[in-house]
Amino acid sequence: MRAPERERFIVDEAIRFFAEQGFGGQTRELAKRMGITHSAIYRHFPSKEALIERVYEEVFLSRWSPSWSALIRDRSLSFEERLSRFYLEYVERVFEYNWVRIFVFSGMKSFNITGRYLDIVRKDIIEPACNELRHDLGLPSSETVPLSERETEMFWGLHGRVFYLAIRRYVYETPTPDHLDDIVRDAITAFLDGSKALMPKLVPPAAEPTSF
Repeated sequence: MRAPERERFIVDEAIRFFAEQGFGGQTRELAKRMGITHSAIYRHFPSKEALIERVYEEVFLSRWSPSWSALIRDRSLSFEERLSRFYLEYVERVFEYNWVRIFVFSGMKSFNITGRYLDIVRKDIIEPACNELRHDLGLPSSETVPLSERETEMFWGLHGRVFYLAIRRYVYETPTPDHLDDIVRDAITAFLDGSKALMPKLVPPAAEPTSF
């Protein structure tokens, strides 16, 4: 096996291994499972942390679409349609055994995969969505009135509601609907109905400019 092929083989097996064993799994056991020497792994990856970083790139970054941030901001579509399109695409990309289990395992270890990934979600989805909902409701932008914790937590709640379907399916291994499109759209409709009633109470009006 040539070096690029061996590296690809190691990465693919590492993804499956960490999804099953968590990041407490030892690279020596991974090598045994692959039928290669332990040192062969370290010829391609100088440390376990380097291998985990590659897993992060393969499992998380490769599935994240740069177009999602623009979609959330696309005012040619209704805000409900933007949220629906994003979450339907998100479910299609990330509701997968290896992705979900590695995400959960990484949150329980010192490897900051989960934190880094959620920073992307916050920056590209949660905070822009807060601003777009404000615009939809005729409320001041965050440039005028900073986002509040209660606002961002509302959107994290929607994100968590959708993702919990994946937790039930791949971590708890309990039954979930085979087809999730209607479930996702229902979650978004219920979220928007509630947030439209609550948002005006959370966002104070912009201060009037002081005249001299």
